[in-house]
Amino acid sequence: MSKRKNGATRSSESWDAVADWYTGWVGARGSEHHRKLAIPAVLDLLGTVEGHEILDVGCGTAALARSVLKAGGKYTGVDASRRLLAYARRHQGDVPRFIHADATRLHEIVDLSSATFDAVVFLLSIQDIDPLGTALESAAWALRRGGRMVILMTHPCFRIPRQSGWGWDRGRQLQFRRIDRYMTPLVVPMKSYGPHRRGATRSHHRPLEDYVAALARQGLLVEAVREIPADDTIARGPATKAERRARREIPLFMGLRAVKQ
Repeated sequence: MSKRKNGATRSSESWDAVADWYTGWVGARGSEHHRKLAIPAVLDLLGTVEGHEILDVGCGTAALARSVLKAGGKYTGVDASRRLLAYARRHQGDVPRFIHADATRLHEIVDLSSATFDAVVFLLSIQDIDPLGTALESAAWALRRGGRMVILMTHPCFRIPRQSGWGWDRGRQLQFRRIDRYMTPLVVPMKSYGPHRRGATRSHHRPLEDYVAALARQGLLVEAVREIPADDTIARGPATKAERRARREIPLFMGLRAVKQ
């Protein structure tokens, strides 16, 4: 555990309870969605990595670490789950640096200093972190002036947990995406902790304008947006022409790059 600068400590066990499930699904290299879609999109948005200090916030098993190191970057991963960090340390080797910390309170960690990173990444983690504004303020504190923040998330406009899904229009032979709610921020229980402990991990849905506004409040200017459709090779089972078209047209992920002014 990393110490806070006031001598106290802080931790979150919300993902410790599901660490076995998560590591079994994602592993050290990431799931298929990580490897084929999310990580390539993050690297594209990052641009130059060689010689740069990269901070991965909510790193989990640190699936991004190998790609950063291969590109010549210097990797630091931060996560609130001790168990996920222990897995990352076992499977990512001795080169990456890992810090146990609350993503919303990075300034309190003695192992971190302000304005020391060339880039901060939220790889499929921002929707698990709350409050949004505090998390971005914390990350911006660690970012050098002119540095970039890259956020890769499930698309907030089309992939609202429990409030969106696929539908089939039989008459038009058309697969469509149904959106039940969008503008209202939501806290959605996701993965149950299991029979021996009450509770579940939570996903935080926010409309896109909330992300842009929160970045702007930290002096972060959005300069690039990527909307990433699902990969047909990841889909399971046979897919109709309509299903393939829907997957191509309605993106699964969104990536943002913002620069610290």
